[in-house]
Amino acid sequence: MHDRLHPDLFDATHDAYRESLRRWVAERVLPHVDRWEEDGAFPDSLFREAGEAGHLGPMYPEELGGGGGDLLHQVVLAEELLKAGSGGLSAGLGSLSIALPPVLALGTSEQKARMVPPILRGERIAALGISEPGAGSDVAGIRTRAVRDADGYVLDGSKTFITSGCRAHVVLVLARTSEHPHKGLTFFAVDTSAAGFSVSRALVKHGWWCSDTAELFLDGVRVSMADRIGPEGSGFPALMRNFESERLMLAVHGVVLAQLALEEATRYASERQAFGRPIAGHQVVAHKLADMATQVASARALTYAVARRMNAGENLPAEVAMAKNHAGDVARAVCWEAVQILGGMGYMRESRVERLMRDARLLHIGGGTREIMNEIIARQVLANAGSPG
Repeated sequence: MHDRLHPDLFDATHDAYRESLRRWVAERVLPHVDRWEEDGAFPDSLFREAGEAGHLGPMYPEELGGGGGDLLHQVVLAEELLKAGSGGLSAGLGSLSIALPPVLALGTSEQKARMVPPILRGERIAALGISEPGAGSDVAGIRTRAVRDADGYVLDGSKTFITSGCRAHVVLVLARTSEHPHKGLTFFAVDTSAAGFSVSRALVKHGWWCSDTAELFLDGVRVSMADRIGPEGSGFPALMRNFESERLMLAVHGVVLAQLALEEATRYASERQAFGRPIAGHQVVAHKLADMATQVASARALTYAVARRMNAGENLPAEVAMAKNHAGDVARAVCWEAVQILGGMGYMRESRVERLMRDARLLHIGGGTREIMNEIIARQVLANAGSPG
């Protein structure tokens, strides 16, 4: 898949990075990804291999060990990793892309220099600790507490659905430092070897099998002042900015899953014989493929349009919510139709579309539910309705 509808989106640096990444995925990921899915994990060593190849932080500053690129380099990374056909691999290997932004946005020069380079080299694994048993899309409901004392802070609480939580060396934990629902939230970099930090269990999921997802507990975990990220109360605005980039990548995720499902269905329909000819020769199947292709094109067009504007520096909470919802809708619909076209084979675990259908289901949950996205979109629609002109 390439940007045939948007040839002006990517420049020569993006194209060169895509080719380098594509070769790396072909060599290091594709031969193993099906086994990793069945095993429920990919090896930790893949982080270091990706870091050495420059495929962990293409958009991070060069002085911190990144590629010095832009948001579109991150889009390329997401697309090429996802073409391996595993949402879990992309999510797990990319957990740093949601964990590091608070450090980049709020951290001191010392914190950035200390924390970021080892993660981009793949020597340390980072995770983001936001969701709790009683707080997911409603971030104001977070109950994990950070109480200040003479030596720093003491954290108590729990986090759940944490991508890379089982193997992370550091978790960027959002904790409550005051009772204000939004201004009372602060980020802390918590070393997972600290006393009182524990992984209660690895969660077994419907999809994204080879990404580890954990439930975490913090019982009197001590964090020094040097590991508080930003001033007290700065966590919520940073998280909202983080959500925009995460939601864009989930929209990209939906576009790629749908494209892969379309390709699998087209290939099968061209080869599978029924009633004396390939099933693609039957109008009912051909029209399904036409509708699927149109849906993929529309999701890609919206996602790329939002990506272009975000790359130019615009804040687009409603537009990126639209892209995430639409790409998620398209991925679910196209993957479902692909399974239907493949019939019994599409229901088998050995079929790629079976995995794609499962992985697509997460897109209306992760990074904020579909319903929360609609709330964000509706607020802008209603605000615009009250504006003159």
